[in-house]
Amino acid sequence: MINLKTVFTSVALVGAMSAVATPTLARDTINVVGSSTVYPFATVVAERFGRNTDFPTPKLESTGSGGGLKLFCDGIGTQHPDITNASRRMKPSEFERCQRNGVTDIVEVKIGSDGIVLASSKQADNLDLSLQQIFLALAKEVPAADGSETLVANPYKNWSDVDSSLPNKPIRVMGPPPTSGTRDAFSELAMEGGCKTFPWIKAMKAQDKNAYRAVCHSIREDGAFVEAGENDNLIVQKLNSDAGSYGIFGYSFLEENSGTLQAATIGGKQPTIDNISNEVYPVARSLWFYVKKAHVGVVPGIAEYVTEFTRESTWGDNGYLVDVGLIPLARKARMQASQNAGNLVTMTGNEL
Repeated sequence: MINLKTVFTSVALVGAMSAVATPTLARDTINVVGSSTVYPFATVVAERFGRNTDFPTPKLESTGSGGGLKLFCDGIGTQHPDITNASRRMKPSEFERCQRNGVTDIVEVKIGSDGIVLASSKQADNLDLSLQQIFLALAKEVPAADGSETLVANPYKNWSDVDSSLPNKPIRVMGPPPTSGTRDAFSELAMEGGCKTFPWIKAMKAQDKNAYRAVCHSIREDGAFVEAGENDNLIVQKLNSDAGSYGIFGYSFLEENSGTLQAATIGGKQPTIDNISNEVYPVARSLWFYVKKAHVGVVPGIAEYVTEFTRESTWGDNGYLVDVGLIPLARKARMQASQNAGNLVTMTGNEL
């Protein structure tokens, strides 16, 4: 266990002695970074926490899951975040990076579920897609149309080029960047899900996992897919102004904008609360946040913020987060997660 007081003192001393170093300063506001998908839920919790306690309202920054975990794992000390949100589970490589940088005691909290949708304006053609069709529409390289087991640069310009049953309109999809947990989950669940429907590509996984991943996770860069940054609200705005475009983001943003947006059916399933919570919707994923235990008691209010987030009145079946689109964990899993969070039980790494 790292002695945080010693770390802070050492950093401050180095800062005083070096013209290029900056001393670590104490702060009284919780610093939260990470997923744009979890951001709206965390914002609601932070605002309630600031309003109903004597602690300042936590500062939240939407950096994407990957970006947040990088910042979180950079080290111990108040120049680093206390909590990071993630729309996917921490990767083993990220856990190892945390350990190398002295972030050895990490509390993992699974907060609920979310689905990733392919949405459009209600003025657009609503799509009914298979995972294979999504892969063929958005992959950088796809199987050659002649049936040979070769890959070619994606030639499909219109949805109807992928399948004649789809609209004869250009493929234009906006989505998050590679640092986003939504992008990670979409690549794993939708892109790879469609990619492995081709038996000869699926067989690559046993032979060369990196080559398989490169084929299945690489998204086209010819303008049919546009990275729209970490701001999902920006995608929503663009969809409402362009009925020919589609956007990739979390179910909660669809729920917030259900008056103007619609979601494609994927694998024969609509993204509904029941389908996502029961994991029958093909592009459903879990949501998380991670707490730096070494900062508890140093930055005031961290343990109390965790308690607020994991109350039944917050994340339960009738909690206030349900009103903003969170799909709760099953009651038994929720009770166990709440107990572990309250006791600040740390990860071992074997969970990943």
